[in-house]
Amino acid sequence: MRLLHTSDWHLGRSFHGEGLIAAQAAHVDHLVETVVQQRVDAVLVAGDVYDRALPSVDAVALADEAFHRLAATGARVVVTSGNHDSARRLGFNSRLVDLAGVHLRTSLDRVGEPVVLEDEHGPVAVHGLPYLDPDVARVAWDLPSRSHAAALGHALGRVRADLATRPRGTRSVVLAHAFVTGGEPSDSERDIAVGGVSSVAAELFSDLDYVALGHLHGRATLSDSVRYSGSPIAYSFSEARHRKGSWLVDLGASGVEACEFVDAPVARSLARLSGTIEDLLLDPALAVHEGSWVQATLTDARRPVRAMERLRARFPHALALRFAPEGGEQPVQRTPVEGRTGHAVALDFVDHVRGEGASAEESALLREAFECCGGDRDLVREAGAS
Repeated sequence: MRLLHTSDWHLGRSFHGEGLIAAQAAHVDHLVETVVQQRVDAVLVAGDVYDRALPSVDAVALADEAFHRLAATGARVVVTSGNHDSARRLGFNSRLVDLAGVHLRTSLDRVGEPVVLEDEHGPVAVHGLPYLDPDVARVAWDLPSRSHAAALGHALGRVRADLATRPRGTRSVVLAHAFVTGGEPSDSERDIAVGGVSSVAAELFSDLDYVALGHLHGRATLSDSVRYSGSPIAYSFSEARHRKGSWLVDLGASGVEACEFVDAPVARSLARLSGTIEDLLLDPALAVHEGSWVQATLTDARRPVRAMERLRARFPHALALRFAPEGGEQPVQRTPVEGRTGHAVALDFVDHVRGEGASAEESALLREAFECCGGDRDLVREAGAS
């Protein structure tokens, strides 16, 4: 049996204000092509279909299109909810769409109820576990403790209880949306720590034939049978070096026989650049990044004027700007503000942040701003005294 393991689509997400729906639609095209070309039997989507509990109209339309097109290939599709999804909304009409070969597993009530597939070697029980919020799971299952380990351990207990009723030789596949030890987090994932603990041990899955993990956005191989596919698109600059895609898994009579990573299309590459503004603007080696989304860290001793405007003249898709002067930030000179005008304090702030004083035009603009906001009382008193 051939499986395609994907996760963390985050439909509807933007990247530093840039819409990604077109790139996400291109990824759906890629998935459908892969399923057809590679003769995939089942597509496993391990959570975070949407980026938020109330997804946009465009995101819902794209999810609808994706599930329809994947089902139309003849492959079965098993989908679980992630911590970004609304389990109730994503799981709406789940029993009805089961009949179409798209199996939405978003409810704790259905944990332990597998989607049973067949191949020449016999049955494969696919157990989709939704994201297990420890507070919700503790109440629903009357667990002795509030933790990710307790919730996932109980869910896997239900999975194993079901497998014990299956014919000998039934292979087990589990989808889980969790932070499993051994994976590497990135900046774009939502913190799920409870009591300071966010991860669970990979040993929880040791006796299963294949485990399709979601939540972490970087692909990872925790063992031959336990893997993260990662997100198909980079959602933070911390993912600039990630290789994005999905796992193509061949499941034989006794477990995983082969596993190949299928690269996803890259709509626009990411680049994290560092140096003085002159270095970034003039270095010919950086020409390769002129079409990339860029995060620039400027190391100038003084903050350059109109830095982003100047960077975008060369890198039109620069999105993020940081400052890390060589030698570190200059210590803040604490000057008393009592008895000083707001205008004077603002000029000191400009000088500190930028490393040089405001121009006459900037000073006049700041003075006008204070006056428009109700006046600068100290300034008025000074003017009256002169």
